[in-house]
Amino acid sequence: MIVGVGVELIDVVRFGAALDRFGDRLRQRVFSEHERAFARGRRVDVQSLAVRFAAKLAARRALGRPGIAFREVEVVRHGDDAPTLVLHGEAERAARELGVTRTSVSLTHDSTWCASHVVLEAGP
Repeated sequence: MIVGVGVELIDVVRFGAALDRFGDRLRQRVFSEHERAFARGRRVDVQSLAVRFAAKLAARRALGRPGIAFREVEVVRHGDDAPTLVLHGEAERAARELGVTRTSVSLTHDSTWCASHVVLEAGP
């Protein structure tokens, strides 16, 4: 049974301007070391970070807790595997309260827009 859905669309150019303005302070506040390392390995790191930011916002919506710290929602991808969500702290507690047993995240981006869709499921 689906217990939460969240969708987010991010303007990559605007997000890139925020990265230019706030630099490492923004990267460290919003993204885990794993996420930052993954982005550094990509050809266009701003797209990688922007789409992860979209996923964090979508997950917060799906959990019904918009105040959850960004770093408590982590987008993890190993090799060519599909990305997955790892929830920490308050995000993990919120998921437990909803009975979440499975999370799904979809990411897409191009040079101007990125989007993420998160679905939370509960059940056996």
